[in-house]
Amino acid sequence: YSDPAMEEALYETTILRQFAGLNLERIPDETTILNFRRLLEKHELAAGILAVINGYLGDRGLSLRQGTIVDATLINAPSSTKNKDGKRDPEMHQTKKGNQYYFG
Repeated sequence: YSDPAMEEALYETTILRQFAGLNLERIPDETTILNFRRLLEKHELAAGILAVINGYLGDRGLSLRQGTIVDATLINAPSSTKNKDGKRDPEMHQTKKGNQYYFG
């Protein structure tokens, strides 16, 4: 996360607040997050903290060795599945979210 995105994520994501030991009344602003990150870097503490967290998770069988992040954002597109030549575009598909269909 960027510092502004981390501030927003702390407001929106309960599990992140729980992990950080914060409640909605104590969310740091992006400048505070930036200053904290810089202090961690200055004193070379980030790698050690990450090692402790990974060890804690590993002891509980929760370590992640490899993964993939997928952006599943739905973006509106024209409902036609034909390309400029008037032929069906093989890359165009539809999906359904709730009762709404999306093409793209």
